[in-house]
Amino acid sequence: MKIKLLTVLTLSSLALTACQDHPAPNEDIENPDDEIAEVEPEETPEENVDDEIEEEEEVVEFQYQVNPTLYSVEPINPDEATDEKLVLLTYDDAPDGNTLEIAEALAERNVSAIFFVNGMYMEDEEGFEVMQKVHEMGFEIANHTHTHATLPDNTEEDQKEEILKTSEIIEKAIGEKPRFFRAPHGMNTDYSKQLVVDEGMKLMNWSFGYDWMGEYQDAAALIDITLNAPELGNGSNILMHDRTWTAEATPAIVDGLIEQGFTIIDPKLLSHE
Repeated sequence: MKIKLLTVLTLSSLALTACQDHPAPNEDIENPDDEIAEVEPEETPEENVDDEIEEEEEVVEFQYQVNPTLYSVEPINPDEATDEKLVLLTYDDAPDGNTLEIAEALAERNVSAIFFVNGMYMEDEEGFEVMQKVHEMGFEIANHTHTHATLPDNTEEDQKEEILKTSEIIEKAIGEKPRFFRAPHGMNTDYSKQLVVDEGMKLMNWSFGYDWMGEYQDAAALIDITLNAPELGNGSNILMHDRTWTAEATPAIVDGLIEQGFTIIDPKLLSHE
């Protein structure tokens, strides 16, 4: 702190003191309250200022929705629809050994997809970390039950465990709950449908998919049928799986869809409401 002392002197006293030794600082000041001090304001530490600035969360404006009957994808606002042809890529049974390879192939082409998880594959460290990495790459992680159970064959309590257990492990891995749910074989019950709604998820099946059929468990055959399927059209929700032949076929399938003029939508823009 800097202090300036102002002393009022008469001409006569000035002349007198000029001939004497200077006193020690402040020893001739009888009343310290007469001092006039200049105090520099204390600066606020930068770290305190930074603490007061809250980061704004990114707000995503949904542009697409899932048709509740056909499970195709479509613009939320039909008035804003364009002539673009939409497709959605989805992969079930993740992470069963091929998920990371598929995700990397998609990322190289700057397209995205939904990976529907069976929680049992995330119970070991490798599977858990794979889904964390896939999430960090920007992909949507969704619920496909814990053990790939056929829900109508299970009690309501077992159905609940199948669904909630996987949601819990997904949230533990990526810090957020899944937004979409797909039942194994596309088979739901009235109970599972209501539970999915109560958990804030959107029920989703698919438009078409072939990689689970024996004759298409080959990359070349899968590429051909997917790109030339009679069901392929604007809004198609394409079902695929975590399989070796699907991983091998994915790059060509993506390239072929783009060549046909399709827009592969980012699931982050897909509403779950």
